Amino acid sequence: MTAATILAFAAMTALLVMSPGPNGVLIAKTVPTSGRAAGFANIAGFVVAFFVHGTFAILGLSVLLLQSANLFTAVKFAGAAYLVWIGIKALRDAWRGVPSTLTQVAPARRRRTLLNAFGEGFLTNALNPKVAMFYIAAFPQFVPHDSVSPLAAYALVAVHAALNVAWFGPMVLLFDRLSAVARGGRVQRAVKALTGVVFVGFGLKLATLRP
Repeated sequence: MTAATILAFAAMTALLVMSPGPNGVLIAKTVPTSGRAAGFANIAGFVVAFFVHGTFAILGLSVLLLQSANLFTAVKFAGAAYLVWIGIKALRDAWRGVPSTLTQVAPARRRRTLLNAFGEGFLTNALNPKVAMFYIAAFPQFVPHDSVSPLAAYALVAVHAALNVAWFGPMVLLFDRLSAVARGGRVQRAVKALTGVVFVGFGLKLATLRP
């Protein structure tokens, strides 16, 4: 796997991480009442969930490539359609200026323990079908197809995890200031517009991918 491939995956994943979603909402609810440690426990839960999804995606991709070219093709087009749909939805929201749910998040009513905060972070991503679909749709483009390398694939999962830590870590440390910037309407619209263009492009690229 080349450095250019990793950078391309990181660029697409960074847009996904920065887009408003349930992870930001969870941190916005947790940190004000439970503190920084609980916020970082949320993030630890995110990371573990990514590796769980990554493991299923890596094993599934290996089976598809080794057993059935037709099944791989079906998953490929499903993933392409998913990416294009996400891209079009993001472009639509950017055009309309749809506000983020972060602007309406109230702090949690009770204090979370570190274990509870970790569990909430894990379940928020482990049970999120969009995260699973992201791995199904994105991985076939970036993992070498002549032989599925677990090490290379896990490196991509690590990139996703690192970007989450890089984005949400400062949000935990400087929550009041950074969350106000992240909730800004112009910032949201710009991120959504970039996300839309990139995901539509990757979706079209995935549709032409050969097993």
